[in-house]
This record gives sequence, C-alpha cells and structure tokens, in this order.
Amino acid sequence: MGEKQMSFFRGRETVKKGMTKLRLILKLILGIVAGIVVGLIGFEPLTKVFVTFEMIFGQFIEFMIPLIILFFIASGVANLGSSSGRLVGLNVGAAYLSTILAGVMAYFVAIAVMPMIASEQAAPEEGAGLEPFFELEIDPLMGVITALVMAFMFGIAMSKLKTTSLINLFDQGKAVIELVIKGIIIPLLPFFIAGIFAGIAEEGTVFATLQIFGFILLAAIALHWVWISLQYILVGLYTGRNPLQLLKTMLPAYFTALGTMSSAATIPVTVKQARENGVREEVANFSVPLGATIHLAGSVITIVSCAVAVMAVLDGFTIPGFFEMLPVIAMLGIIMVAAPGVPGGAIMAAIGVLTSMLGFTEAAVGLMMALYMAQDSFGTAANVTGDGAIALAIDKLTEKVK
Repeated sequence: MGEKQMSFFRGRETVKKGMTKLRLILKLILGIVAGIVVGLIGFEPLTKVFVTFEMIFGQFIEFMIPLIILFFIASGVANLGSSSGRLVGLNVGAAYLSTILAGVMAYFVAIAVMPMIASEQAAPEEGAGLEPFFELEIDPLMGVITALVMAFMFGIAMSKLKTTSLINLFDQGKAVIELVIKGIIIPLLPFFIAGIFAGIAEEGTVFATLQIFGFILLAAIALHWVWISLQYILVGLYTGRNPLQLLKTMLPAYFTALGTMSSAATIPVTVKQARENGVREEVANFSVPLGATIHLAGSVITIVSCAVAVMAVLDGFTIPGFFEMLPVIAMLGIIMVAAPGVPGGAIMAAIGVLTSMLGFTEAAVGLMMALYMAQDSFGTAANVTGDGAIALAIDKLTEKVK
C-alpha cells in the first residue's frame, strides 16, 4: 500500500473519531434538554425513572473507577519503563510541572470569580429531590488510592522484571476496561446526565445552574489560551525566539485537535509543526507522542475550574483552601495519565480523585462529566499546543547538555 493510500485511510479514521465525539456531545446536549423537560413537567413517576437510572449507573461508574486506574496506569508505567533515559525524565518532569501549575492557576481564578456569579443563586440541595424507586449498591473491588498504589507497584515491577506474560495480562485488562467504557459507559452517559438534570429541574434551580456553568466553561477556555500564551512566552525567552511566531506555527495543531478532539490523532500534525519551529527530528518524534499521553494541562484547567463551580453550586460542599486543593491537583496530574483514548477518558480517570479527596456525590460526578465533555475539544487542543512548547524546551535543554 502506497504512502498516499495510507494517509487517506489515516485521514478517514481521524474524521471518523472526530464525528464519533461530536455525536456524543450532541447526545449529551439532548440528554440535558430531555432531563430538564421531564423535571419541569413534574410527572413524578417519569422523573423517578430517570432518577433511578442515574442512581444505578452512578454506582456502576464508581465500581469501574478503581479498575480504570489499576489497568491503565499499570500498563502505561510498564510500557513507559521500557524507554527509560534522560529524555523520558525531562519530558515527564516538564509535562507534570506544566499540568500542576496550570491547575493551580485555574484554582485561583475559579475561587476569585465563582463567589461573584454564584452568590445570588439558589443551590440545589443534595437529597432534596425525588427518591429512586429502589436502591442498588455496587461496591468497588478496592479503593481509589489502593488501586493507584497497586498500579504503580505492578507497573514499575513489570518494567524492571520484563515479565511479558504479566504485562500482557494488564494490557488485556486495559482492553477489556476500554471496551466497557466504549460499549456501555459512553453510550449510556446521556441518560445518566438526563437523570441528573431531571432532578435539578424538579427542584427548580436548573436555569440558574446552567447560567453559572456556561460562564465557567467560557472562563476555562479563556484560561487555556492564557496558559498556552504563558508557555510560549517562557519557551521564547529560554530559546531566544519570538513567542508569537512560535505559537503561530503551532496553530495548525491546535485547530486539528479542535476538530478531531483527540491528542493521538493530532500527533502527526503536532510533530510536523514542532519541526517547523526548529525542534530536531529525533526530539520531536519522541517528545510529542509522549506529551500526548502525559501532558494534560488543558484538561486539568477544565477539571479544576468545573470542580470549584460544582462545589459552589451544589449544597453541602465547601470550596477547599489552597493547601487542601494542592494535593488534589497533584494527584490529578498523576492519575490522568490513566486516561484512555476514548471520549471523556480524562474525566473518567479523574473521578476517582474527585470522589475520594473532594467527596463528590453521584450528582456532582454527573455534572462534572457533562461540563467536561462540553469542552473536551478545547482542552485537548490546549494539551496538544503545549506539547509543542515542551518539545522546544527539551530540544534546547538536550542541545546544551550534549
């Protein structure tokens, strides 16, 4: 098969993935609308159907979270360990630092603006709405922190011992979990979101809630651009080059990610634009694909901003102070490496942190998932564009070391 044919098929696959994510966003919007309509109609038996499904599905998601963390992180660490070296260490360190600092910035902006837009709004009260027809408790096999510790323990050990059979076991487990996400969780997610909004609408606070969340989504997208600009200003100062020109060169990668909604699908474009910025081929070919997996600054900005918004809106939550939130941000930077290459993978991995460290309930989790999915493409585009800045910094640093 010729290169042109291979490029054609890769292009078709990229378009297909982008259309799949776009359809999911449209379904989520329809789910929100359907939930609001059902809640406003006030027909109690129908509303209870939605609320009951929300409860059951929320339990299933909680059951899946430790398994997602265990299999995805263990598999990722084991495979990353086989490519050890200075270049890996520099990339991982730079990506993690970028992700943490982006989360800290998002936290301070969110706590500054949320009191101004949420102070006059009535908060929906947890548990104040309709009760489900019945309750079904699905206990997770382990806690989130237990799953994280086991994942790193097995991942590091497998990379050192080169235990092929065990690595294959975790890789196959990852494939099973990914199939569950693609085949069950993602298709049923709009119904889960519908149940959340049916309950909020029944309580009479849905429009105020939507107004607040619309504002915070716009703020998160603005913060993406602030962080991208800061990255290129810093890397421009470090390399002695024009930050605006560097950023302009990376814009094709940004808009490609915006359309495909996938860091992985954008890798060829990101590598090409990084080379045009003067990054050596061997550095670009290594740094960009690794960054697509571990650099999640845009995603963390959205999650931290939306988490603060959800805690400000829902009754029963108190927005944590900085030193309470810092460990949460640090854990997000680690745990989101488990994000699978499926729509909403980052928020699926982050739910474990939100529930275990911030006490998020099913309603809070549902709102977070709806908010995150609404801007998934913008967060992905911010991640990808930042990968180009990190590649520039790594290229300059390794050139000096050499």
